[in-house]
Amino acid sequence: MSPSLLSQLFTDLPFGWEWLPQPSYLVGGAVRDRLLGRNSDYLDLDFVLPEKAVETARAIAKHYKAGFVLLDAQRQIARVVFKNATVDFALQEGASLETDLQRRDFTINAIAYNPHTQELIDPLQGYTDLQQCLLRMISPANLQDDPLRLLRGYRQAAQLDFALEPNTRSTIRQLAPLIKRVAAERVRVELGYLLNSDRGTAWLQAAGEDGLLAPWFPSMTRSHIERLLKVNSAAASLSSFPQLVRELSQPVRNTIKTSWLGIVKLTCLVSTNSATAEIELDKLAYSRAEIKAVTTALQLLPQLQAKSPRQMTLADQYFLFRAASVVFPAIVILAVVEGTSIDSLSLLIHRYFNPKDPVAHPTPILTGHDLMKALKLSPSPLIGEMLLQIQLAQIEGKISTVEEAIAFAAKRLDS
Repeated sequence: MSPSLLSQLFTDLPFGWEWLPQPSYLVGGAVRDRLLGRNSDYLDLDFVLPEKAVETARAIAKHYKAGFVLLDAQRQIARVVFKNATVDFALQEGASLETDLQRRDFTINAIAYNPHTQELIDPLQGYTDLQQCLLRMISPANLQDDPLRLLRGYRQAAQLDFALEPNTRSTIRQLAPLIKRVAAERVRVELGYLLNSDRGTAWLQAAGEDGLLAPWFPSMTRSHIERLLKVNSAAASLSSFPQLVRELSQPVRNTIKTSWLGIVKLTCLVSTNSATAEIELDKLAYSRAEIKAVTTALQLLPQLQAKSPRQMTLADQYFLFRAASVVFPAIVILAVVEGTSIDSLSLLIHRYFNPKDPVAHPTPILTGHDLMKALKLSPSPLIGEMLLQIQLAQIEGKISTVEEAIAFAAKRLDS
C-alpha cells in the first residue's frame, strides 16, 4: 500500500499528529481494521513510543481537556479518553519496534504505522494474512504467555470473518488446558463477543470442540452444542414477529452488553439444571441479571414443552407470564429450538406484545389498601392471596369492577 493511501486511512484522529514524538507508532487493531476498510464511530487506538509514553499522553490530555488514566506506572502505559475515542500510549517493549511486535498474538495485529513517515512496518507479513483472511499466531510461546489469546483467536475469527490458520488452530488445541488459568472476567468478555455475534455461534462450537469451553462449562455435551447451533435459525424462523426479533437484539439491561439472543445461546451451554447452571455462571462472574435470565429460562421452558399453549388455562398462561416477565422472548426461542411449533406459540407471543392484554399484562382492579379498607382487614399474607384470586377471576372474566372484586373477596372470606 502506498504512503499516500495509508495517510488517507488515518484522517480522523482526535488529536494532531504533531503531538507525537518521532518516532511513534500506531499498532494493533486500529491499523488492522483500517487496512480492511473497517470503520467505527468510536475509535480505539494504541500507540507504541520508544520513550516518554506517559508524558506524551498527559500532555495531549491536558491540551485537549480529555480524560487521563495511568494504567500501569511500571510498564509506562497511559490512556487518554476523548468523547469519541480511547487512545492508549505504551512504552515500547524491547530494544526495537520489531521486538515489540514479535511479542503480540497474531500477525494481523502486529502491523504498525508511523504517521510521521507514513510507513507501514510489517515484519511478520501480517498484511499478507489480512489479504488471505487468515488468523496466524506469531508463536506458541506468545499464546502461552497469555492463554486468553487462545479464546481471543476464535473471537477475532468471528469478528473479522477470518479462518484460523491450520497450524495455529492445532496449537490452540494443544494449549487449550491453559485457559483455566485466565481470570473468569476476561474469559466472560471474549464469550460476550461470541454470544452476541451471528458468526460467533459456529466459533463457539469450534471453541467447544477444541477444549476451550470445557473448564468453564463442565456440564456441556454434544447435545448442548447441537441446541446452540439451532438458535440462529430458530430466531430467523420467527421473522413474522418483528417485535420479538427486535426484543432479542436488545441488551438485558442498559448496563449489560449481553443481548437476549446471547442469553439464549448461553442457556444452551450451561447445565439444564438451573441450580448447577447458576454455579457455572457465577464462576464466570456473570451479573445477577444475566444469571437470573438464564435460570428463569431453564425453569420455565419445561412448561412449554409439557403442554401446548392452546391447552393452557388462562391461569396457566397468567402464571407463566408472571414468572417469565422480560425473559419470555428468550424462552420462546428455546422452545422453538427444542421443537415446539411456532404456530402453537403464536397465541402467547401475541399476548406478550399486546400491552393491553389482560393475561400477559393485567391491570389490577384494586390495591391491597383498598381491600383492607373495604373489608376492614388487617395487614397479613391473606391480603396477597386475596389479590391473586381477584386477579385470576378478573382475567377469567368473572369480575370487572371494584364492587364485584370486593364482593368476590367477601364471599371467599365467608366460605
